[in-house]
Amino acid sequence: MLSTLSRSQMLQRLASRYGMASSGGFARRFIAGETVEDAVAAARSLETRGRRITLDYLGESVATVEEATAAAREYGRLIGVLVAAGVERNLSLKLTQLGLDIDQATCIDNLRRILEPAQRHDVFVRIDMERSAYTAQTLEVFETLWRLDYRNIGIVLQSCLHRTDGDVHRMNELGARVRLVKGAYHEPADVAHQKKADVDAAYLRQMQRLLSHGNYPAFATHDERIHQEVRRAAAARNLRDDAYEFQLLYGIRRDLQETLLAGGNRVRVYVPFGHQWFPYFMRRLDERPANILFVLSALVGEWRSPHGP
Repeated sequence: MLSTLSRSQMLQRLASRYGMASSGGFARRFIAGETVEDAVAAARSLETRGRRITLDYLGESVATVEEATAAAREYGRLIGVLVAAGVERNLSLKLTQLGLDIDQATCIDNLRRILEPAQRHDVFVRIDMERSAYTAQTLEVFETLWRLDYRNIGIVLQSCLHRTDGDVHRMNELGARVRLVKGAYHEPADVAHQKKADVDAAYLRQMQRLLSHGNYPAFATHDERIHQEVRRAAAARNLRDDAYEFQLLYGIRRDLQETLLAGGNRVRVYVPFGHQWFPYFMRRLDERPANILFVLSALVGEWRSPHGP
């Protein structure tokens, strides 16, 4: 339902008007802002509180070469800003933002335009995973760049997909850094587990393999039970706390971030920003009912305010 609404042009226009309004816009809980400067300010704030960060310039499914080239150019500018600002040099991006829907060659060319300066400035770039229709292509692009000796890249795998056990093995064999997520997209039964219990079981199984054979895996989930299982599995292998990390989303479960940090764990926060924030924002609402309640209460406050709509 919400994923369909995320494509509504009318809702996007309304959201762009009120969602990012000053510091009180209802989307600011989950989005750092619309500009690079907003993102850097959020990154600095998180780092002062012990968090690591990865910045994501939001955008996906571009339809023209010009849009894809502009996105690559913006990531190039972001690298320069990160270097100048002195914040952690870690980025996340989606391949459909770089032209994967146009053709794979265009996407690879744009990704190389980002990876070249990233490699020179010691910036790590994580390729996000999108809907299952893109999984095979995304891994092909990743492996192409890996064969070209780009080692400042990582990949995301979704435990909800039936194929992911094999993909975990494939990435472990390469020595690639994997971020493991449950998956934020509604997928058909022939490609993905439909029951939460099955997704959780797959996540735990893949987590064990990443801890045993992976290269600095990242476990991106807000599921406290899984956090406990990760720590238990790491302790059983005598792994140090710096052998893996937990990743959480900006603005979600900040209490859990504090708990993990207090326990000596590495915590990285995924910091999204940019004008194309609406589809990402709607997925966050779709994932967790508590997020919808938060936004509704914020909207009620804005409507009651003398400065509201």
